[in-house]
Amino acid sequence: MSKEIWRWEAVQIAKAVAKREISAREAVGSCIDRMHKVNPALNAVTMDLSAQALAEATAVDAAIARGESPGPMAGVPVTIKQNIDQAGCSTNNGVVAWQKIVATEDSPVVANWKAAGAIVIGRTNSPAFSLRWETNNDLFGQTHNPWSREHTPGGSSGGASACVAAGVGPLAHGNDLGGSVRYPAYACGIVGLRPSFGRVPAWNATSPAERPMCTQIMSVQGPLARTVADIRLGLAAMARRDARDPWWVNAPLEGPPPARPVRVAVITEPDELGGVQQHPDVVAAVRQAAATLSEAGYVIEEVRTPGFTEAAKVWGALLGNEIRVLMLKTIEAEGDVDLKKSVHGMIDGEPALGLEQYMTMLSDRTRIVREWFLFLERYPLVLSPVSAVPPFAHGFDTQGTENMQEVLRQQTPQIALPLLGLPGIAVPTGLANGLPMGVQLIAPRFREDLLLEAAAAIEARAGVITPIDPR
Repeated sequence: MSKEIWRWEAVQIAKAVAKREISAREAVGSCIDRMHKVNPALNAVTMDLSAQALAEATAVDAAIARGESPGPMAGVPVTIKQNIDQAGCSTNNGVVAWQKIVATEDSPVVANWKAAGAIVIGRTNSPAFSLRWETNNDLFGQTHNPWSREHTPGGSSGGASACVAAGVGPLAHGNDLGGSVRYPAYACGIVGLRPSFGRVPAWNATSPAERPMCTQIMSVQGPLARTVADIRLGLAAMARRDARDPWWVNAPLEGPPPARPVRVAVITEPDELGGVQQHPDVVAAVRQAAATLSEAGYVIEEVRTPGFTEAAKVWGALLGNEIRVLMLKTIEAEGDVDLKKSVHGMIDGEPALGLEQYMTMLSDRTRIVREWFLFLERYPLVLSPVSAVPPFAHGFDTQGTENMQEVLRQQTPQIALPLLGLPGIAVPTGLANGLPMGVQLIAPRFREDLLLEAAAAIEARAGVITPIDPR
């Protein structure tokens, strides 16, 4: 039985370790063996922490033997994305020039998961600067999707998503500025949660300066897993207070009971979704999820929402100008060729904003958020696509400005959410033409509990399609 622990859910591992039905060392060893078997085909893990992980697992087993509480994630093998600090590891973010930046302390997410009993077995790949929906860089190379070597595993948490889908640990850390948790989850057929802004603390001591303001208020840390139950476990441990992040909010993980039945607004109109037509497989996935939720007792309504289109345009304008003013010089000096193509494809389509225009647009963000908050008072859940199209083939974001602007429109459901500060979850609905397909659910701020309940209903009908062997 222990040889197949890598297939287990995190909640199963934690319970079994705590009850001494298996050892933490058995659980970690099983996932390490799996990592060594599949990573050569995936190139998802860029730093193997096997020796350290086995030593930590032995310590967990010894603590349990002494009668000590092992924590809610006791012995659960996890991976950490290479763009956040982990003591003794390089916070390289996929950049060749940054590979000698070594953290001396854990970032809040790493510290929180370790405190809960989780054991880090490896660091996962990301694109340079974590600024692409693809995972490829000059430092470590291309990460592959376990479902298809021709298609992206997503980005920027592509290494994390590929690991989870292929059985390298049941839980992985990611972060999301414009879909970097939800899109990799979608591309690899797993579950990915973008928590509310303020839910999970974040900070990197290795950063030479504070992040640009829009990045501060739009980027969040979140878990990726094969099941909704594991997302719930990972989020609860990840969200513990850390005084190093002044944006953290002491919000309960469970909100007041909603009025039943819960109303779900389904977004179907192209003008609400960036003005692009949705691929038939995407439309079918949304219809399937809506039918499943209806059967589970939700009230499904196709109504006009405030839409994602305006929010996505403001996201692009604000972030594009921050990159142009505060980051582009460094990207030009230290980024790889494909990153530069992708970034220019994004920001060259955005007109330069003067200070007054930037400040006015940032202020107007409040109006857009207010409109959504008011809508969510009536419809506590929104069902939408994750992307307008199935997972992209490799190289989709390096083909010029016109093509990249179309990609941005296709990704509108993802990039709108960071501007709004709302939580969103990507959940699989099955396969379409051999590739994963899924949907996105959105809830009011700090109501991840509503997302998890609805996502679990979809999962119960669609099933769990991973782990798989790389193809």
